[in-house]
Amino acid sequence: MFGLGKPAGQQELGRSGGLPKMASVGDFNVLSSSIPATKVELSVSCRNLLDRDTFSKSDPICVLYTQAMGNKEWREFGRTEVIDNTLNPDFVRKFIMDYFFEERENLRFDFYDVDSKSPNLSKHDFLGQMFCTLGEIVGSQGSRLEKSIVGIPGKKCGTVIVTAEELGCCRDSVLMQFCANKLDKKDFFGKSDPFLVFHRSNEDGSFTICHKTEVVKNTLNPVWQAFKISVRALCNGDYDRTIKVEVYDWDRDGSHDFIGEFTTSYRELSRGQSQFNVYEVINPKKKGKKKKYVNSGTVTLLSFLIETEVSFLDYIKGGTQINFTVAIDFTASNGNPLQPTSLHYMNPYQLNAYGMALRAVGEIIQDYDSDKMFPALGFGARLPPDGRVSHEFALNGNPQNPYCHGIDGVMEAYYRSLKSVQLYGPTNFAPVINHVARYAASVKDGSQYFVLLIITDGVISDMAQTKESIVNASKLPMSIIIVGVGPAEFDAMEELDGDVVRISSRGRFAERDIVQFVPFRDYIDRSGNHVLSMARLAKDVLAEIPEQFLSYMRVRGIKPSPAPPPYTPPIHVLQTQI
Repeated sequence: MFGLGKPAGQQELGRSGGLPKMASVGDFNVLSSSIPATKVELSVSCRNLLDRDTFSKSDPICVLYTQAMGNKEWREFGRTEVIDNTLNPDFVRKFIMDYFFEERENLRFDFYDVDSKSPNLSKHDFLGQMFCTLGEIVGSQGSRLEKSIVGIPGKKCGTVIVTAEELGCCRDSVLMQFCANKLDKKDFFGKSDPFLVFHRSNEDGSFTICHKTEVVKNTLNPVWQAFKISVRALCNGDYDRTIKVEVYDWDRDGSHDFIGEFTTSYRELSRGQSQFNVYEVINPKKKGKKKKYVNSGTVTLLSFLIETEVSFLDYIKGGTQINFTVAIDFTASNGNPLQPTSLHYMNPYQLNAYGMALRAVGEIIQDYDSDKMFPALGFGARLPPDGRVSHEFALNGNPQNPYCHGIDGVMEAYYRSLKSVQLYGPTNFAPVINHVARYAASVKDGSQYFVLLIITDGVISDMAQTKESIVNASKLPMSIIIVGVGPAEFDAMEELDGDVVRISSRGRFAERDIVQFVPFRDYIDRSGNHVLSMARLAKDVLAEIPEQFLSYMRVRGIKPSPAPPPYTPPIHVLQTQI
């Protein structure tokens, strides 16, 4: 589970005689909060803007605003240049933004007709605005969103076209190999057991660990195995940012001895094997004490190979659709929906836990589904008119067509169901997993990917069947998110998550990890800021989806479809009368 690994300082012991299992990038939870999935460049064009100038056309500028996570306040992100005398500007200045699949980034584009040199926007004529999310732009066909400009009552304000392009540096990985010579001897009875620790520098001058090599035993001249790391993790795409490398002598008790350190940068490393990439390992304490101190050995770069990876956005841009299905637990253990203590309580003033989880996840995923039609299922209830128990019923009451329009349509169908069905039991997951798996099995060409959100209050009754269903589904283009609501123990759900031990059924292991579980109670904000706590919930449950998606595509050898040709604005030809 990306972002929920051990803190960077903790070592796990591996199987081979207490050697530490050297952490990979995914083990450091600091990374999940600080590295954007990628960076995208937004280009803005407008057509048929309002004309506010009497003797000439408007002189437009575009101003972009963003909202911080869980915050309603709009902050200015940047401005384009001013283009004189046009109603159809194609702005040259781009906006470069961090893009996270798992976060909802609200955007507001404001347009003004500039009348003077004043940077104060209130001094210029307002031409209208457009609201959207970054996901909406990226999820549109060809990552190109066209929307009407609004904001001036009774006026047609024209349209805006925003295109998102992923920046190339964010998808590169580097394969590097290092060796060292004449490192300081740190062990009393043998030589040192050296390993390297890489840190990237942050904006504030602090350092974040991003890679550890393996330990090479009993040598002062180690050759480490080549390792692969993304350029984002190594330097956040900034080629001149300092990279600090520390050299340690491994000790069984975890009190590793510091041998020394050196600094470099991506740009220096990219020169490859050369005299520029032989580094003196310096121990500042020794240097301060001993006059004749030269160094504590040298580290040499042996190879440096750049690999460009295909990204999640390549597939989205090529037209892959993400289909979202919801399954809601209607078992009796949730409590009577008419009672305030019930997890399904229909409070007219506030969403219940089911509604909050559904909205938090659904509002982000819906940007990647072009028709915004979502199947919504329930399980564990008795249905009218005959009271039969169903573990796979349509919330809208139409088994032939369980689709609801948008997240609002799903919420409406959920509330309607609460009024018509009887909460019962048991808690069976397998039928809804198999329901989505049937659809996923019919499109394995990479054009569609399925995400099932199960919201449940607890203890699962069909564990063996559910494991079997998950193992089968791990071969299909689908992921499963489980949100546990209420106070129950969710030990069984942790087992399904498969982060610690890969899930298996009757001796067969899942091909990929496709389940992500989170308990809703971990996200309840005591201060009552539900907006922020639900943004955190969505971030944690959706963070693994792009990697699960890519793992399916890689295993199947599916390449992204080519994106549709880029949009070229129509050229306005002046027609002359003959």
